[in-house]
Amino acid sequence: MKNLFLVIALISMSLVNAQAFEGKDDTKFQVGANFQDGATGINVSYDYGLGENMSVGISSSYALGINGDVDADFGDRFDLKARFNANLGNVLNIDENFDFYPGLSLSLKNFGGHVGARYFFSEGFGIYSEATFPLAKYSNDKTDIGYYLYNQFVLNIGAVFNL
Repeated sequence: MKNLFLVIALISMSLVNAQAFEGKDDTKFQVGANFQDGATGINVSYDYGLGENMSVGISSSYALGINGDVDADFGDRFDLKARFNANLGNVLNIDENFDFYPGLSLSLKNFGGHVGARYFFSEGFGIYSEATFPLAKYSNDKTDIGYYLYNQFVLNIGAVFNL
């Protein structure tokens, strides 16, 4: 009986295909924590596959915990980005469950880049980590708190879902 259970388990595991990026029409939803100097927050993003190795999407972040000496309103805490990714998981051929994606983003606060990685444990669930950084700032007004919150290196980590 144990051997039969083992054979069934091995066969069912081989049928699970948790491919990280499937190309055209593939959709991903990510939600996670946002860590940066002076603030922590939440980050959500949605990506849609345009081709074998390209996707576009949107990303939004909201700074929840800001240093106590800073007074920030909703507009200072919120950012929205349009993004483009080059999904290189199948090019690197590390694991079919792994996707590495560098990309560019255009936000309400800056123009920047990002580098991320996703790993799927099952068909619909995985984890991600993403580093974002500014390439160009829209404003050099150092009296605006948004200048400090969204013009720096940021690390996002969390869960990713296939839709």
